[in-house]
Amino acid sequence: MTATPSAGVRLPGDPPGGPRAMWVWGIGVAVYFVAVTFRTSLGVAGIDAAQRFDINASALSSFSILQLLVYAGMQIPVGLLVDRWGTRRVLLLGILLFTAGQFGFALASGYGTALAFRALLGCGDAMTFIAVLRLGARWFPARRGPVIAQVAALIGMSGNLVTTLVLARVLDTFGWRPTFAGSAAGGLVILLLVFFCLRDHPEGYEPPSVPRAGDGAPGPGFVRRQIGAAWREPGTRAGMWVHFTCQFPGMVFLLLWGMPFLVEAQGLDKGTAGELLTLVVVSNMCYGLVYGQVIARHHAARTPLVLGTVAATAVAWAAVLAWPGQAPMWLLVLLCVVLGACGPGSMIGFDFSRPANPPERHGTASGIVNMGGFTASMTTLFAVGVLLDLTGDNFRIAFACVFVLQALGLAQFARLRVRAVRRERERVVASRVEAVHVPV
Repeated sequence: MTATPSAGVRLPGDPPGGPRAMWVWGIGVAVYFVAVTFRTSLGVAGIDAAQRFDINASALSSFSILQLLVYAGMQIPVGLLVDRWGTRRVLLLGILLFTAGQFGFALASGYGTALAFRALLGCGDAMTFIAVLRLGARWFPARRGPVIAQVAALIGMSGNLVTTLVLARVLDTFGWRPTFAGSAAGGLVILLLVFFCLRDHPEGYEPPSVPRAGDGAPGPGFVRRQIGAAWREPGTRAGMWVHFTCQFPGMVFLLLWGMPFLVEAQGLDKGTAGELLTLVVVSNMCYGLVYGQVIARHHAARTPLVLGTVAATAVAWAAVLAWPGQAPMWLLVLLCVVLGACGPGSMIGFDFSRPANPPERHGTASGIVNMGGFTASMTTLFAVGVLLDLTGDNFRIAFACVFVLQALGLAQFARLRVRAVRRERERVVASRVEAVHVPV
């Protein structure tokens, strides 16, 4: 019997990994860490932002909605850029944009100006994660893909941990401008590291060249073909709906509405609410380690993990929202622990798209998948803000929209999963044959 790639056989063209790969990949992940810190900084400053700019719940949600709108809208263009330009150049551009956005947000005195800088931040943030996924795929063997992707997300979530543990306290102590402007300095440091130390791939492991205009493949034609080929794969679309269904409950809670919900609806003080947000981040990191190891060893565990994550999230939210009056602390703790699984659950979407696409299309396919969760998050952020304004800050009604999007995502995933798994098995058989017949 021939060993499968997951059992340790390196397929032709598989990168070697090793200490050099860890160093280069670590720099890329550090970019994502800083981007997540900037992205989630508004999550602990939502109440302060409402007071600073004198805005209501709908206007407050517009900050995060616009940021995610830009992020989601850029995923396919960024994926194409990563496939065409490579990781290093895309990350450098992303760092410049999200650092400028964070610094401008610190100095903004009006709502419109702050909104524009938040959109700029989202533009830079959109360039980080797909590039980091591509970097891991170019430096590590394919069998390590699930673990590498989950660890990248885990380290990125530690940026959220910095937000809830450090940034919240700095904001209370030093105020708005020193907090946001000071945090922007982290972008300048990571810019230098990427410029001088990061490389797209190991020597001798260059990916297949991407056709360019003038090479017999016009630019617009290439773009259409690249997107179309990735979209036609059931694995790409199944991965997108996994990301859509799993990510948004935790993202919405951490990005904006968790703090107001815990303080205004559940009667907690800011310190206790911040600790619960921290619990979401810590549990997210723990789930990420477990999910990555399980999928790397048992590929068939992807679907049970997705369904289990969605079911647990729905049950926990239903229990909190149905509880008469304010929910007890143990139930809020349980909710936060369960919400920690949303991020790692969404990462399973990339484990459906990665085997479905060749390396030269990974960036584009990852962009399609990544659109899913951020589109759902953007929709939920907007719906919660509008429902809060319409119902007089009734969080029970506002958060009920979570169940609608979960039902939609599950229905689409169920429709595509069988076809995705079938095509993946066909590719595994082909890769085994190739591994056996390639000369040593």
